[in-house]
Amino acid sequence: MVREDTGRVDGRRAGYAAAAVVFAIGMAGTTLPTPLYGLYQKEIGFSELMVTVVFAVYAVAVISVLLVAGNYSDKVGRRPVLLAAMALSAASAGCFLLESGLPLLFAGRVLSGGAAGLLSGAATAAVIELAGPGQRARAGFAATAANMGGLGCGPLLSGVLAEYTPWPLSLPFWVHLGLVAVACLITWRLAETVAEPRRWPRLEPQGVRVPAEVKGVFVPAGLAAFAGFALLGLFTAVAPSFAATTLGVHNLAVTGAVVFSVFCASTIGQSLAPRIGARRALPIGCAVLIVGLVLVASSLLAKSLPLLVLGAVCGGIGQGLAFRAALTLVGEAAPAEHRGGTISAFFVVAYTGISVPVVGVGALATALGLRDAGLVFTGCVILLAGVSGTYAALRTPTRS
Repeated sequence: MVREDTGRVDGRRAGYAAAAVVFAIGMAGTTLPTPLYGLYQKEIGFSELMVTVVFAVYAVAVISVLLVAGNYSDKVGRRPVLLAAMALSAASAGCFLLESGLPLLFAGRVLSGGAAGLLSGAATAAVIELAGPGQRARAGFAATAANMGGLGCGPLLSGVLAEYTPWPLSLPFWVHLGLVAVACLITWRLAETVAEPRRWPRLEPQGVRVPAEVKGVFVPAGLAAFAGFALLGLFTAVAPSFAATTLGVHNLAVTGAVVFSVFCASTIGQSLAPRIGARRALPIGCAVLIVGLVLVASSLLAKSLPLLVLGAVCGGIGQGLAFRAALTLVGEAAPAEHRGGTISAFFVVAYTGISVPVVGVGALATALGLRDAGLVFTGCVILLAGVSGTYAALRTPTRS
């Protein structure tokens, strides 16, 4: 049960903003290593394929936690789950600080994925539930901005610290540990919005289920989410390598800023979706995503950093539009008794998109080179986005 009245209005307004800060800090930790993979490659010595595999285990951990404990904060309360996520985030930073080879890199990414899986449900719910009367729409956007903004700030922070300080592989994680400590203090002071939290309830895995009457909506929505998250995965996992090997950009701060731009643009796209309307935003978002992917491919062919940044911004806006619209359509179409499981299935598809195609890029890079692998990747994702957008435009997704 969720408590309807969490106290004074002013306290609740402060509460949802504070919860959004906790959300952003937690998500920033998940992308902190992005500009540093090239340094780890030089230090440890592993292939581009291994970079993508190290990244992909994060997505596997997120999916696993969503399926096993996605609704756990409904039972035990939001604050304990947020504190557990912060503990996992701190443990992940510790693995990177102690890093002496691939095993600790894998462990750090798994722990980071666990933190993201817990945060995606508990932090989103906390932000919305702590909003005062008439503040739900603003709080919903605050949750979106904290999620995508946090993901974007991680590479920007680590890129700047790695480029301009003498401790590129340690200072970013020490700073993040300090931010996690602040987040824990904030979380401790948040009002609990679950009215009757239980102590150590049994885990009840949700599994994945898509009701038959939702499949007409779920298929184009899932394809759009898969394509959009594949773009995010490309920028988060291998954009630094693209920038260094194909474009000749070795400044880690610039690399971090490029990755930041795609997540910032996604936040803008998500903010525009309600104004356009979900049924129009889905095909429009797919079309804008395709333009962004074409620009990314052009940047690889022309070896142009400005084109890559333009592709990141355009693709991010398209991803944000399509993702927010797809999630809205799936949520509206799902029967109330199966809504949680249907949305969980949607996120499973999305996080599969952020991992599997990126591993494919790593595998192709060993045979074709990174640039040609990126071109094959963009072509495949353009096809997926085109199918989804065309289906949504010609046959408006509705519940069967």
